Amino acid sequence: MIAGRVVAAHGRQYVVELDDGSRLPCFPRGKKSDIACGDRVDLKRSSDDQGVIEAIQPRRSLLYRSNEVRQKLIAANVDQLVIVVATEPAFSDELVARALIAAESEEIEVLIVLNKCDLADKLPAARQRLAPLAALGYRIRELSALAHAEDLRPDLQGRTSVLVGQSGMGKSTLVNALIPEAGAATREISLALDSGKHTTTHATLYHLDADSHLIDSPGLQEFGLGHLDRGEIENAFREFRPWLGQCRFRDCRHHREPDCALRAAVDSKKIEKSRFATYHRIVGTSETT
Repeated sequence: MIAGRVVAAHGRQYVVELDDGSRLPCFPRGKKSDIACGDRVDLKRSSDDQGVIEAIQPRRSLLYRSNEVRQKLIAANVDQLVIVVATEPAFSDELVARALIAAESEEIEVLIVLNKCDLADKLPAARQRLAPLAALGYRIRELSALAHAEDLRPDLQGRTSVLVGQSGMGKSTLVNALIPEAGAATREISLALDSGKHTTTHATLYHLDADSHLIDSPGLQEFGLGHLDRGEIENAFREFRPWLGQCRFRDCRHHREPDCALRAAVDSKKIEKSRFATYHRIVGTSETT
């Protein structure tokens, strides 16, 4: 059996980097595939230029999104989620909140990158929208990917990070600035997968150095959390944790119930009202899917 790491995931096709640094296109054994970019896998060669993935080695983390129909794996064995937003176009507060919940549920570190900070007239409004997250201790790095992408490198050092964000936030610009050879690597992967012209429909792992790796993922427009129950979502709001379990009713939904500890914390401004509203929108969605 040969060991390696998945460095590109595209449908049921994968590129696995072997421990000697060579790369091998692979397919999973069987019809179902739960393999993610970043997974360590065991495989066998089926020919000189192709392999079959026999098993996934134990993961230390798995970032994914899901709805009532299916789940979409984003990346495995990551230490840090880097959420890329921008001063323009406007980003979705709820998508950011959902990504934070997914990371908190897997105990993955979070870094928020506010891109396009050279647009000075748009910067104050974007900062204001991120202020509640900064107050909760989430790290926020402001930069312009076109000119100052290198400012991000210290935050990526010694970690395996995954970039997520809506289309148009400048994620690809950031990757290309940090990893000039990314375009060539992507073309090589597309050739290995025989997928023709590269599209941004698959996740790809790049090496920043021997100990630092960056996984680029396709642009997101939604982030389903169907795999998490209400209690897990509650606990993923870090500012809720001091009050969880203190409501009068054990199954309190923090809506209209009397003596709700969370609502009391909102009223006393210990929990941001907008974050509490986001929580209710998310569990409302989760409970009907």
